[in-house]
Parts: sequence; C-alpha cells; structure tokens
Amino acid sequence: MFGRNAKSEIDSLVGISARIEGDLMFTGGLRIDGEVHGNVVAGDGADSVLIVSEHARIEGEVRCANLVVNGYIAGTVYSSELLELQPKGRIHGDVHYKLLEMHGGALVTGKLTHQQTGEPVFHLAVGAEVTEA
Repeated sequence: MFGRNAKSEIDSLVGISARIEGDLMFTGGLRIDGEVHGNVVAGDGADSVLIVSEHARIEGEVRCANLVVNGYIAGTVYSSELLELQPKGRIHGDVHYKLLEMHGGALVTGKLTHQQTGEPVFHLAVGAEVTEA
C-alpha cells in the first residue's frame, strides 16, 4: 500500500555497503539499504518517510512519521502515522504506532502499542507473527 508510492518521496540513501556508527537524523524521505548502529530520527512533520530495505539493519531507536520495514530493526520503534511491516520485516523491540499494516511473514518480538485513542487500524495478514519479548 504505502511502500509502493514511497519511491518518489525519497531524498537520501544509505547504500548497501555503508555502515553508520552513531545517530542519524533526517528530514523528508530516507531509504536505508546498509547498516546503522545508532538511533534513526526524523525531524518534526507528518511527511517524513523511512524505508528499511530487506538488506538493511538498524540497531537503535527509530522515530518517524511513515515507516516501511522489510529489513531488521533491533530497538524501540515509534511511527506517528503509518507503519508497514513487509514480509521480510523483523523488529526486535517495542513498537508504538498510529496505523499498522503487517504482511504475512513479518515478525515483531516485543509489545505493540497503539498511540491514539479510538480504534486502531490493524491489518494482520495470514502468516504474520507477533510475540512478546
């Protein structure tokens, strides 16, 4: 859904052979194909987009509005708008979200917490798995 349209919104790229040691702050759109050992934080605004490709690995906290995960994140995740967990997406840590779309094969090891009052929008596809750490 969201991930298919995100390509036109990407301003920056961390390439597959890149490894960043330390926190990474961004605005607009960012795609990570490599490794980040530190927190990944978007500037304020509902238009930030972070795409974590199937090759990517993040070890640290992630904070942004819109997040598409098809790689690995070890740390707490905060998505203030939409979080899309694609089939190869893995999150080892607690997840705080407003809207969540989880494809079959995706895995979260931690707590899922809806961040807004009212009914959460949660799509759990057949084959998706959530376990509490």
